[in-house]
Amino acid sequence: MEPTAPQRRVTIVDVARHARVSVTSVSKVLRNAYGASPEMQTKVRRAIEELGYRPHAGARGLRGQTYTIGVMLPDIRNPFFPEILDGVTDSLEETDYQVFLGPGCNGEKAEARVTEAMIDRGMDGLVLVAPVSSRAHLEHVAGAVPTVVVGRHGSSPAYDTVADDDTEGAALVVRHLVGLGHRRIAHIEHHETDPTRLAEMPNARRADGYRQAMRVHGLEEFIDVISTSYSQEGGHRAARELLGRPTATRPTAVFAGADIAAMGVLDAVAEAGLSVPGDLSVAGYDNTTFAAYGPISLTSVDQCGQEMGRNAVRLLLERIADRARPSTKVILSPRLVARRSTARSAE
Repeated sequence: MEPTAPQRRVTIVDVARHARVSVTSVSKVLRNAYGASPEMQTKVRRAIEELGYRPHAGARGLRGQTYTIGVMLPDIRNPFFPEILDGVTDSLEETDYQVFLGPGCNGEKAEARVTEAMIDRGMDGLVLVAPVSSRAHLEHVAGAVPTVVVGRHGSSPAYDTVADDDTEGAALVVRHLVGLGHRRIAHIEHHETDPTRLAEMPNARRADGYRQAMRVHGLEEFIDVISTSYSQEGGHRAARELLGRPTATRPTAVFAGADIAAMGVLDAVAEAGLSVPGDLSVAGYDNTTFAAYGPISLTSVDQCGQEMGRNAVRLLLERIADRARPSTKVILSPRLVARRSTARSAE
């Protein structure tokens, strides 16, 4: 049996002939350029659909745009980050842009590989979610391609930023727990030592917010921070350390800096034969989808990941259109969602 010959790719010339318009007119429609009437757009888009025409990405790149957006996520296992991605993809749904993902893997070398690969492939803009790279590297990336940094504080004239008011979010949790009569409130933070990241990353802002709020409520002597990682394993490890203390010094409430860490706390409490919130109130941060799941019912701070993604796209498209405009910093206001994992202190 003879092998099937590869099907010829439909070209812009084929579209022009099918629509009975000029190649220039098709090009204008594809670029959303000025001068293409509504009637012309309808004819060309109908021809594109009937022929199954797909613009060649490489050729589009040579003309200045590839209509691709790169999104770098630090950890695809953390259920909060897909919510940001949902906001990005929803905002681009009615545009010609396509989204390509790259894993940052919470490391500077991995982030450098991903961002350089995206630049090399001519992507029109990048959304970097909670990057740990130095500001110098972020500015290098933003110098090559329009960039928005999500989930990291600090600012730069080179790129736009979208972040949550993490200090206020932590204060909301402490205020809620104090209102329930808790005094011994522990916090699980993501371990960090780099001075710049300590100033700019959300985990450090949440830990600082916790400390400030404890002082505001006159509970400085009860400040209790366990440094681990924002992961289920990290939360489990921290909770075992806390639960291993004598009952008289054990916290009555735990504020985990991320829902994924709070899940590890819930596991450790169950393994110890204790209950939530009977023996320990637990609160998280991110209000991820599983936090609302009935058997879990986790009190958490909602920083609206989808809204972060939508703002990131808005800023990115504005910067693609005008590379010279001043950088913008968007700070979103968090809200506390109280559920069954927190209750009045038994003390």
